[in-house]
Amino acid sequence: MEEVKKIVSDIKNRNIKPIYFFMGEEPYYIDKLTDYIANNVLTEDERGFNQMTLYGKDTTIDQIVENAKRFPMMAEYQVVLVKEAQHLSRTIDQLDAYASNPQPSTVLVINYKYKKLDKRKKVYKTIAKNGVLLESKKLYENQVADWIRKVLAGKGYKITPKAAALLVEFLGTDLSKINNELEKLFLVLSKDIEISADHIETHIGISKDYNNFELKKAVGERDFKKAAQIVAYFAQNPKDNPFLLTVSLLNSFFAQLLEYHGLKDHSQKAVASALRISPFFVKEYQTAARNYPMKKISSIISGLRELDLKGKGLGASNLSQADLLKELLNTIF
Repeated sequence: MEEVKKIVSDIKNRNIKPIYFFMGEEPYYIDKLTDYIANNVLTEDERGFNQMTLYGKDTTIDQIVENAKRFPMMAEYQVVLVKEAQHLSRTIDQLDAYASNPQPSTVLVINYKYKKLDKRKKVYKTIAKNGVLLESKKLYENQVADWIRKVLAGKGYKITPKAAALLVEFLGTDLSKINNELEKLFLVLSKDIEISADHIETHIGISKDYNNFELKKAVGERDFKKAAQIVAYFAQNPKDNPFLLTVSLLNSFFAQLLEYHGLKDHSQKAVASALRISPFFVKEYQTAARNYPMKKISSIISGLRELDLKGKGLGASNLSQADLLKELLNTIF
């Protein structure tokens, strides 16, 4: 994220703004930047008198402004961190008066997670004019594997596409959760080793052979035996492999295959762009498209939607996960 890099670079170069307002649905960068400012604007000795942390639940805009207007003691700046500021959403407009004329020796950091300011409001425009305003947006699932590669590259590591896909499948788009798991790998793996699916299985506990990623591949290849083995594993481990997640992922897979059939250009680059997948996985979609004509895909999608309803308890009474998974295989093969 270029905006994040610029903020970090500016702070390193002591180009420090009086207000930093970090907001948005993705908390990872909001917390990272808040921590970076907390640890890098003041020296350790200066922090004792010149750095304070307030919490949105326990403070008011008036109290924040009162603290922000104070002068630093024996330091160039004082830092006021306001965490969980989203709890001040009803009164956040009151910050406009201070933002119009901020204390130049104060670095006010507003950590405003899961929400964002209305761009049409005066307070948004004032903060953007006199400080730094960053919106941290949630990444789409197809963007997360690339994010993982970039984070690892920044630390001198490499990862295989399959290993990155496994992390995304099991951890979703929660960047903080993914980063926590990557930190585990940094402790046990050296930088000269490319992180593989085996490493993910050994050190994070995600099975490299029995997962939705491998099920999707087996389905695409019409490998019934392998698909049945994976489904049997899911039936024995229902908590780690919820049926609704499996049926949702397969529904998305077949929807992409339907989209693939409608493409005029089936080159690797065109398919990867249209389906929003890594070029590494295009061959799997090309194979699956040969195995599933459009008419068959439409029938499968219809069946998967019915199974999704059954999995939610609609139209079926007390079907076990094992029974639902059997129906899943019958629907596809």
